Amino acid sequence: MPRFTVLIVDDEKTLARSIKLFLDAHGYEAEVAEDGDAALELLEKLHPDLVFLDLRLPKTTGLELLKKIREYDPHIAVVLLTAYGTIEGAVEAMKLGALDYLKKPIDLEELRIVADRAQEASRLRQEVKYYRERDARDFELEGLIGRCPTMQRIFAQVKHLASLEEETPTVLLTGETGTGKSLVARALHVQSRRAGHPFIEIDCTSLPPTLIETELFGYEKGSFTDARESKVGLIEAADGGTVFLDEVGDLELSLQGKLLRAIEERTVRRIGSVRDRKVNAWLLAATNKDLAGAMAAGAFRRDLYYRLDVFTIHLPPLRERGEDIPLLAQLFLKRFATKYGKPVSRLGEAAIAAIRDYPWPGNVRELKHMLERAVLGWTGGDEIVNVSLGSPASGGGALRAPAGPAGPFPPERLSLAQWERAMIDQALREAGGNQAKAARLLGITRDTLRYRMAKFKISS
Repeated sequence: MPRFTVLIVDDEKTLARSIKLFLDAHGYEAEVAEDGDAALELLEKLHPDLVFLDLRLPKTTGLELLKKIREYDPHIAVVLLTAYGTIEGAVEAMKLGALDYLKKPIDLEELRIVADRAQEASRLRQEVKYYRERDARDFELEGLIGRCPTMQRIFAQVKHLASLEEETPTVLLTGETGTGKSLVARALHVQSRRAGHPFIEIDCTSLPPTLIETELFGYEKGSFTDARESKVGLIEAADGGTVFLDEVGDLELSLQGKLLRAIEERTVRRIGSVRDRKVNAWLLAATNKDLAGAMAAGAFRRDLYYRLDVFTIHLPPLRERGEDIPLLAQLFLKRFATKYGKPVSRLGEAAIAAIRDYPWPGNVRELKHMLERAVLGWTGGDEIVNVSLGSPASGGGALRAPAGPAGPFPPERLSLAQWERAMIDQALREAGGNQAKAARLLGITRDTLRYRMAKFKISS
């Protein structure tokens, strides 16, 4: 990794040299310029990450040079060095975008702390840039490829929505678990004008009910016992970008009302605050639930449903995508062969026939994990002859119903409750006692599984 480069602009030669030697000793690469002209030359030559800039310079002023640095590259951090009598100039510099200012005589340890902070900010900015560019480059590599008419129609919808310049509608993504709803959400973001801003994904099932409100809306310092400092909520943090609420159908009714208000008024109110904060974020939501059924049962607000359902994209299950199945399989095969250094390059005819016939209850996610297991365990040549389908915990077969008579069974022999308990027992065994995994196998939420475990007095 290249060293963090610092340019010191100060006509006090002794001070500038002392700062340079101090920074060199602490792992920085530092150079000195004695005036504005020399600084501009080194700016082109070094492209520094940080500039320590004296406000009083020969030929020009520090403020004029600051403006030129900001024009050259607004990401270069600038810290002003100022004498006691020029604090007003330092304040003006801060308004122009300077990171900080230090008063002379300079405390070198304080200077190092400022340099460290600038380096960390630069590292984080580069990291965010990397992940955003990776998202833009790689988002199509999983479920978002396909030749079937349904996927082609989805691609056209994504392109249309992402091209909207002004207001963007709330989008509801529906489909079974593993069909690629989060990938579509990310594709909408990275192809839109908001791509340079945050994409914040919130899994509504992974946050405990006691924490989800504070995570979504934030809180003010002192609003409850452990609120030692204010915290920005995730919706507010997505300002300018996109917020994606995954499994929105699992939100509690009390939070659904607050979410509805945030969508309609484009504001959030932190817990403990009396002030609404404007938020300009594109809201995307996804669910694998039947929200119409949830509304009828009183578990989902009708007004929120209609606010989310402005534009709906339904992701088809993998079993309905025909020739996309071997296409995706070959893609994953190549990816994992490269990742794990395996010489395998294709699937055999028997393997392709097997994956075409399999119903894929876990959809694209299951196909991906199956190919990863197949590549990892393959010790043959360049062709995978056969594949093991279904849950690996059950020896490769799909999740099966409990043993019973081959034909229709009489109600007195096996009640619905007995059948349900047997399915829960089997899912927990196959998941090794992991409740979250067992819930996914059963197609229910973890809270629903816990409720039914308590109902049937089942321990994990």
